[in-house]
Amino acid sequence: MFGLPVSRGVAIGRAVLVASSRVDVAHYFIDPDEAAAEVARLRHARDTVVHEITSLKRDLPVDAPPELAALLDVHLMLLHDPMLSEATRHWIEGRHYNAEWAITAQTEVLARQFDDMEDDYLRERKADVEQVAERLLRAMAKEGSLLPQAAHARDFAGEDPLVLVANDIAPADMLQFKGSVFKGFVTDVGGRTSHTAIVARSMDIPAVVGAREASRLVRQDDWLIIDGDNGVVVVNPTPIVLEEYRFRQRQSELERARLHRLRHMPSVTIDGQAVELLANIELPADAANALEAGAVGVGLFRSEFLFMNRNGELPDEDEQFEAYRAAVTALGGLPVTIRTVDIGADKPLDRVATHEMRHEHALNPALGLRAIRWSLSEPDMFRQQLRAMLRASAYGKVRILVPMVAHRSEILATLEALQRAKQQLADAGIAYSKVELGAMIEVPAAALTMPLLLQHFDFVSIGTNDLIQYTLAIDRADEAVAHLYDPWHPAVLKLIADVIAAADAAGKHVSVCGEMAGDTTFTELLLGLGLRSLSMHPSQISAVKQRVLRADTARLAKASAAALTGLDPAAVWTALIDKPGQRAAAT
Repeated sequence: MFGLPVSRGVAIGRAVLVASSRVDVAHYFIDPDEAAAEVARLRHARDTVVHEITSLKRDLPVDAPPELAALLDVHLMLLHDPMLSEATRHWIEGRHYNAEWAITAQTEVLARQFDDMEDDYLRERKADVEQVAERLLRAMAKEGSLLPQAAHARDFAGEDPLVLVANDIAPADMLQFKGSVFKGFVTDVGGRTSHTAIVARSMDIPAVVGAREASRLVRQDDWLIIDGDNGVVVVNPTPIVLEEYRFRQRQSELERARLHRLRHMPSVTIDGQAVELLANIELPADAANALEAGAVGVGLFRSEFLFMNRNGELPDEDEQFEAYRAAVTALGGLPVTIRTVDIGADKPLDRVATHEMRHEHALNPALGLRAIRWSLSEPDMFRQQLRAMLRASAYGKVRILVPMVAHRSEILATLEALQRAKQQLADAGIAYSKVELGAMIEVPAAALTMPLLLQHFDFVSIGTNDLIQYTLAIDRADEAVAHLYDPWHPAVLKLIADVIAAADAAGKHVSVCGEMAGDTTFTELLLGLGLRSLSMHPSQISAVKQRVLRADTARLAKASAAALTGLDPAAVWTALIDKPGQRAAAT
């Protein structure tokens, strides 16, 4: 199978399928001593559904069609069928799945068996199995037993490594797999810069997205190879293929170990230009990883992940303050740039939390009420977040980054909200320090009106993911158009170059915090454009630093300028850096 390579490396393991369901289901591993309790929950759900169906059958009107009663009998039979009940217990007791996950796993196994039947009538009985399973899941949901904030998965799979296969994985759910048993994952949908892919890179695990039918073609416990470099998924590989990929795994591990030794070296080019390498993080606990990777600060703290998987209850000011303070103190005086909440598009809240969150149902959420637009529509929430950030500034250097700024009215409203938050803290006698306020350049309108932004903001950070998406009118999470997502497009590169030049001319700090920052394909190009600050996933810092240490910015500036003048910048750039003298300096 082929998909989009989004996180480099090779993963080999047994497939763990997260089946799609019309009921939200938590997937997590349980402790062995919790198996009896999970089986008891399963039995209780079965008894509840049996009672419901029995009552329905008893209360059928006299003139009800006989087929309806027969259908209810089929569902009662399925509930007691060992192929459903006993086999589901196997997933709980043998694989240590939680009860809901066990139901979806066994339902998928049965559904495949029905699909393979030649008889049309029997094949159509798959729907009965799925309906019964859905009833069981709904019965468990009524118990309040679903855990949207499930614990990190723990390894009870013996010696076999595991890889995850799903139709899609929400960004917030991805966080549950940090430090888990899963060595890689495959999804049916997604693009190179969808937030699922971004989090995969931050976890530094191989991943392939947009594989279309992966969750339908792969079976539970199949052996899989996930080639995150080339976007290839190999199902049940031959011994020769398996050994070849295991060799590649070992080579990759040796390369990572070699790069890891660079983590604390100063990031300076061969012509003496210091380059600031910062880290992107999602949660306060990630700050330690950033330091270990050699980051000299946090260039992007995605605060929205504090708002997800919470059953619609937003974190209050004190909870946010504690999270921001934890990250700031962990950095020990190094700068921490916290982005105000970027809810919307492919990062919706999991449930209605404020005034109906109408943007979640928008036809095109990427163009709807998201990022700073959403924050300004929730002034109380916004001021809470700003106060929490300001309070954290008393413990270290804090910068506040505002996403998706495009209008003067948004700038003025943001400045007013920040001033009110400061006044409220001052009135309450709560300490805070001076913070820098920055604008995230993600919308072409912002890139084209830099003089306006630079009047009001202390720094700018280029979010290349959305800037490319909006410049090229590409939904970056839609695999149907993912091939049109092109960072090398002349319009994209011109906007980036103009933003860097405008910020430099105004004496304002400029950084890139999008995926281009951590992609070594673009390191020399960005340096040639004058960029001296990049923020990326901690796992990418060493590889980018290697490029920086070998770079001659004077030569790269000429190559970058030439690339910008061509209709095919990628071809021009490749031709220039492959020339003698250029290649040694640029690679």
